[in-house]
Amino acid sequence: MKKLKINFFILVSAMVLAACSTGKKEVPQVAVVPQPNKLVKAEGTFTVNAKTTFVIPENKALNSTAGLVNMRFKQAAGFELTVAQQKPAKNFIAVELAKGSMGDEAYELEVAKEGVTIKAATERGAFYGLITMLQLLPAEIERTTQVSDVDWTMACVTIKDAPRFVWRGMHLDVCRHFVPVDFIKKQLDVMAMFKMNTFHWHLTEDQGWRIEIKKYPKLTELGGVRTEGDGSEYGGYYTQEEIKEVVAYASERFINVVPEIELPGHALAALVGYPELSCTGGPFKVRNVWGVEPDVYCAGKEETFHFLEDVIDEVVPLFPYEYFHIGGDECPKTRWEECPDCQRRMRKEGLKDEHELQSYFVQRIEKVLLAHGRKMIGWDEILEGGLAPSATVMSWRGEAGGIEAAKQGHDVVMTPGNWVYLDHYQGDSRFEPVAIGGYTTLEESYGYNPVPADLKGDMAKHVLGTQGNVWSEYMYTPELFEYRIYPRIIALAEVGWTETANKNYEDFLTRMNPQFERLDYHNINYHIPLPEGPVNVVAFTDQATLDFSTTRPVKMVYTTDGTEPNANSTVYEAPLTFTENTTVKIRTVLNHGKMSKVRTIQVEKQTLKPAVDAKITGTGLKGKYAEGTFIAVADLDNVKSWKEIVVTSKSLPTINKEANPTGAILEGYITIPEDGIYEMQTNFDQFFIGDELLINNDKEVKRFSRNNKTIALAKGTHPVKIVYLNNNIGGYPQSWNHFRINYRKVGDEKFTDIKIDNYSY
Repeated sequence: MKKLKINFFILVSAMVLAACSTGKKEVPQVAVVPQPNKLVKAEGTFTVNAKTTFVIPENKALNSTAGLVNMRFKQAAGFELTVAQQKPAKNFIAVELAKGSMGDEAYELEVAKEGVTIKAATERGAFYGLITMLQLLPAEIERTTQVSDVDWTMACVTIKDAPRFVWRGMHLDVCRHFVPVDFIKKQLDVMAMFKMNTFHWHLTEDQGWRIEIKKYPKLTELGGVRTEGDGSEYGGYYTQEEIKEVVAYASERFINVVPEIELPGHALAALVGYPELSCTGGPFKVRNVWGVEPDVYCAGKEETFHFLEDVIDEVVPLFPYEYFHIGGDECPKTRWEECPDCQRRMRKEGLKDEHELQSYFVQRIEKVLLAHGRKMIGWDEILEGGLAPSATVMSWRGEAGGIEAAKQGHDVVMTPGNWVYLDHYQGDSRFEPVAIGGYTTLEESYGYNPVPADLKGDMAKHVLGTQGNVWSEYMYTPELFEYRIYPRIIALAEVGWTETANKNYEDFLTRMNPQFERLDYHNINYHIPLPEGPVNVVAFTDQATLDFSTTRPVKMVYTTDGTEPNANSTVYEAPLTFTENTTVKIRTVLNHGKMSKVRTIQVEKQTLKPAVDAKITGTGLKGKYAEGTFIAVADLDNVKSWKEIVVTSKSLPTINKEANPTGAILEGYITIPEDGIYEMQTNFDQFFIGDELLINNDKEVKRFSRNNKTIALAKGTHPVKIVYLNNNIGGYPQSWNHFRINYRKVGDEKFTDIKIDNYSY
């Protein structure tokens, strides 16, 4: 009996080892995103294999879709499904087009033990059914290289599904920063994976013209290139053949592409090559800082409208979708107010002000688009002076514009910044890459309801949907684009598809776990929450307590021995307390093992830095400055001629004019009100207390301080030195910042400003 037990144990152990060695996964959970509006689970599973028959009606669009699905199996599983028109009794994936009560994007999907059946009224609906089927399979179906240890098994379910909104989109600004065609295709692939159907392509701006117009080559030759603040050139544009390539690629994935050609404002890049279309005649340079340019298209010259008609003539054939975006936002009126041609136009047309002149401009363009069979859509400023009769409004300055347009009977797409602007921070600005500002978490994006409470009954029907807006001022690389976009765009995909009653944020987070694996297979650089709380240098006198948090529930792991934390490192569960110098390295870990970047926190035991007995002679800072473009602090080493200066609020413009770059080294004193540990932050290039370089922002974009540190300071007067380079790095001039340092005693909520007149020397 004893021998039998041993043999049985060996047998069981062998079975367990054999099961482990296969690497086969259990049946994947039903984790579809967006959440289907009706889903019923059933017993059993169905497994796709090399003998599975793919039944597709003879149809050009569906044949293309079948090719996309088969590509997934070929790449990941190493086999292709046999395409046929006759459905066998078992082991099939069958698509049936059935005209009936289902909407254009609706589908029904049944996974049974015998096979998969998808029913839809249209090819688009069938496509979405197949997309859902792929999500029921293991995440490895998205791999581009073959995997041999996965069963292509899905749980039996019945799904009846249709989207809440017809407009489920992503906007992409390629003007501030350009991205190649392959990058756009990658985003279209992911959009299709989550049933998004509209790609809004922002192609012209003050900072760059990105679409080839054959009749006006200088639009891209001159308007497509800008000189950056460091003297380098930045540019790029899409040829018309590349545009066609992207549109065709999107069409295969049932994504509509909406071009945006900005007018009457945001037109500087066009005016560089064709200054006669402006009010002043130029000359102009492509704008190399962010923000709004006062020079716009002249509304009084007929040549302006002839030009725009020619541009539209070339753009329309490239984009078969019915909508054409004309921008219409942020159009300063200062040039029109001073322009004889514009004032003459206003008198001739009986327009009372420049807002009505903008309405006149937009309505003329509307007629051009209608003649091309296109619907005009624009940002909510097109409401100014009266809305064009057939226009659709994209409400971005909150929801008021969309509400007003809907009440007037116009269709609207709700895109308010608080929820859908993906250039906002989604984590603490002190630790995240520099962004334009704002703060929108994944939960806030997920919680958005595109139908405002003010729109009831038939008025609510005018809300076509929503989209995530990707403005690219601070997206310096394709990786940064994706870091901002994902995963918030996926939350917005569910906002656009799933009825409010069927949404649940905690459930969404669970369903996202396998989706992150899918994003990995597409090489998407999605945002993983960083551990937040302490700054990178934490000073203390007796003991320091580090309390970390994250913007959504995710495990944190850390080390204190200088090694890089891994998935098996100590799990952070409660605040950490230290009484000696320590290096803490901490990062977050997703369910499938992928980790965030490491945050390194130096915990330093310090004595209070003593105050000094200084003889104060004046208010402000005393030092020297030199004129010239200085990108890095080391550039000051080459200065041959310095000028002395005392900087107060009155003399600050001497070294702080955007049009007159300078570098300065300034010294003085600040007064600390009481003994304590202080967190300091500033956008100065360098900030010293005594001889200690406390904050170093050298060569960084100075949009927000991300190098805060704490220091132990005694009450009283402390000497400081500031290195200040009035330059333009990354499109953001240093001169736009307030000339100050902020500090707060650890434990306090608010910072105190040390403005220029609070210094002494």
